[in-house]
Amino acid sequence: MRSRYTAFFSGGFGEYLLRTWLNAAESGMTAEELSIRSVNWQKLEVLNTSEQGDQGEVEFNALFLHKGRLEVMHERSLFKRLKGRWYYVKALEIS
Repeated sequence: MRSRYTAFFSGGFGEYLLRTWLNAAESGMTAEELSIRSVNWQKLEVLNTSEQGDQGEVEFNALFLHKGRLEVMHERSLFKRLKGRWYYVKALEIS
């Protein structure tokens, strides 16, 4: 989770984001699109994590600047572990 946020924060890491996304092809996004730093991310706050076997959830707030104001994207995400590596599956809730 933190590595994916860092990739979004830094920009230029679209290939990494696709490699860590379990069903990336379904998103229709390209590495080039994911490499663009379109949001001025400021901070990641992990609020809760849970794990059951090879499935996990992460609830977080991602703070970003929009028109000079600090805003928050809240998300609860689903992750799945395959062969010892965690992959993003999908957002379960976004606000």
